Amino acid sequence: MVHEHLEPTAERAGSTTYVFLICLVAALGGLLFGYDTGVINGAIGPLKAHFELDEVWAGWATGCALLGCALGAGGAGALSDRFGRKKVLILSAIMFLISAIGTAVPPTITIFVIFRIIGGIGVGAASMSSPMYIAEISPARIRGRLVSVNQFAIVTGFLVVYFVNYFIALQGDELWNQESGWRWMFGSEALPALLLLVLLLFVPESPRWLTKQRREEEALGILSRVDGLAYARTELSEIEDALAHESGSLKQLLQPGMRIILVIGIALAVLQQVTGINVFLYFGTEIFKKMGSETNAALLQTVIVGAVNLTFTVIAIWTVDRLGRKPLMMIGATGMGISLVAMGLSAYLETTGLWMLLFILGYIACFALSVGPVTWVILSEVFPTRIRGRAMAIATVCLWIANYIISQTFPMMDENPWLVETFHRGFPFWLYGAFCAVLLVVVWRFVPETKGKTLEEIERHWMS
Repeated sequence: MVHEHLEPTAERAGSTTYVFLICLVAALGGLLFGYDTGVINGAIGPLKAHFELDEVWAGWATGCALLGCALGAGGAGALSDRFGRKKVLILSAIMFLISAIGTAVPPTITIFVIFRIIGGIGVGAASMSSPMYIAEISPARIRGRLVSVNQFAIVTGFLVVYFVNYFIALQGDELWNQESGWRWMFGSEALPALLLLVLLLFVPESPRWLTKQRREEEALGILSRVDGLAYARTELSEIEDALAHESGSLKQLLQPGMRIILVIGIALAVLQQVTGINVFLYFGTEIFKKMGSETNAALLQTVIVGAVNLTFTVIAIWTVDRLGRKPLMMIGATGMGISLVAMGLSAYLETTGLWMLLFILGYIACFALSVGPVTWVILSEVFPTRIRGRAMAIATVCLWIANYIISQTFPMMDENPWLVETFHRGFPFWLYGAFCAVLLVVVWRFVPETKGKTLEEIERHWMS
C-alpha cells in the first residue's frame, strides 16, 4: 500500500495554520469574484458618459461579464477534473489580470466588452473552483468554517472595490473621472490578481484530484500536513472508496427522486438573483445619484452598503448552524420583500434621500443574513454526494444567467419613459419584491431543514 511509503519523520500532528493559509490563498479567488463584479458599480456612470452609451448598451456593458461567468462556471467542473483544481484557479487569476489591463485601456466599447467577458469567465471558474478546492483540502471538523471564508472573501471584495472606487473618484472632477477615473478603477484589479497568481504557485493540488490521478503518495503527504498521519490514512482510504463508487453519467440527474432536488436547487439559485441583490451591488451608485446624491456622496453611500453586507454576512456564518437554514431564509426573504416594497413606495412618492438609503440598507442586511450565504449552504447539502458536482455546476450556471438578465433589464426598466412616468422609478423594486414572495413560498413548501443532519440523512429524506 502507498500508505506505508510516507517517511517516519513526516509531520504527524498536522497544522491548522498550514491549511488555513492554503484556504486563505484560495479564498482570494472569491475576493476577486467580488472585486471584478463590483468594480462596475462606481465606474458605470463615467464609462457611460465616456462612450455615450444608451440604456441598452449600459446594461450590456454591465451584464456582459455575467455571460462570461456562466461560461466559466459551466466549464470549470470539466477543466478541474481534467487538469486539477489548482490549475483552474491559476487560469482564473490570469484571466483576472488580462481583464484588468484590457478594461482599463479599451479604445472602443466593443473591446471593453470583450475584456469584461474574459474577466467574467475567470469569475465563473473561481466561483466553482475556490469553494471546491477549500472543501477538498480541509479536514471535516473545520470544513464548514473554512468554506464560509470564501463567501466572506466575496463580500470583502465588494467592499474593498467600493472603497477603491470612492478614493479614485476623489482624485479629480467629473470630467476627469469620465476620461481617466474609470480606467484606474478597472485597472486596480491587476494588483490583487497578480497577488493571487503568485501565491497560487506555492499551494498544493487538491488531494482528492491527486488520488483520482493515481498520485496517492503526493495526496497522503498533503493530507498528513493538514491534520496528521492517522487522519491522512483514513481520509485517503475514504477518498479511494468514494472514487470507486462514483459514476460519470449525467443521466443520474434525471432519475426518479433526483429531478425534484435539481429543480429546487435551480429555483433557489435563480431566486437568489431575481430578488434584485446585484442591482444594488452593480448600480447602487447610479441609484443614489438619481435619488439626489452627488457623485462622491453616492460612492460613499455605496461603501456603507458594502460594510452592511460584510457585517451581516459574518452574522449569518455565526448563526446558520444555530438557528437553522430554513428559518434564516424565511426571515430574510420576508425582510427583503418588505424593504423592496418600501423602496418602491419611497420612489413613487418621491420621498427619497435618507429614507431610500435606510430601506436599501435594510434589504442588504436581510440578504446578507440569509439568502446570500445560506443559499450556497443549502445547495452544498441537498444534492446527494454522487451528483453534487454536476448539480452544483448546473445550478451555478443558471444563477449567472439570472444575474445577467437582471443586470441587463434594470437600466432598461429604470429609464423606460412610461415606467418612470407611471411608477416614478418604483416599478423594478416592486417586481423584485414579488420574487421575494415566490422565494418565501418555495423555501416554506419545498426546502427541508438540514441543520444538524449528516449528508446521508439528507439524502435519505429525498429517497423516502
